[in-house]
Amino acid sequence: MTSPSQPQSEVLTLTVDFSRPDLIKVMDWLPHRYPMLLVDRVKEVVPNTSIHCIKMISSLDPYLQGHFPGQPIMPGVLSIEALAQAAGILARMSNLELANSCLLTELQDVRFRRQIIPGDCLNLHVTALKSRKGFFWFEAKAIVDGDVASSALITAKLS
Repeated sequence: MTSPSQPQSEVLTLTVDFSRPDLIKVMDWLPHRYPMLLVDRVKEVVPNTSIHCIKMISSLDPYLQGHFPGQPIMPGVLSIEALAQAAGILARMSNLELANSCLLTELQDVRFRRQIIPGDCLNLHVTALKSRKGFFWFEAKAIVDGDVASSALITAKLS
């Protein structure tokens, strides 16, 4: 006996299935590689609307070795880079015809509100605000344990 087919949501109609944590699938959407790949998993994506990604912070991450010895803290600029990478995935998944590359063009209203340390789970929440002629605007927040660690308004261009 087979179960009745369930209606497919917009998430399930994508060519890439992000229903399981698979770093290889993230690498299909981003040109970045270790140590600059700062998205470990895509938890949820709604094309043209929003994306929720995860970055696990490990004491073995190379940037923590010198920032700061004895008291490792993820550099705030890298949390913004992680948000930009999540925005890049959203832009590319929303515009497959322009999906060659996504480049960061502008940051506004950047804020750092909480330290990010080894053991933290960085939740990257990005919402699409608008798009025009290959440019995309996003609101982005990096959240740890319910607190905003960093945030920015991001502009990117697909080419």
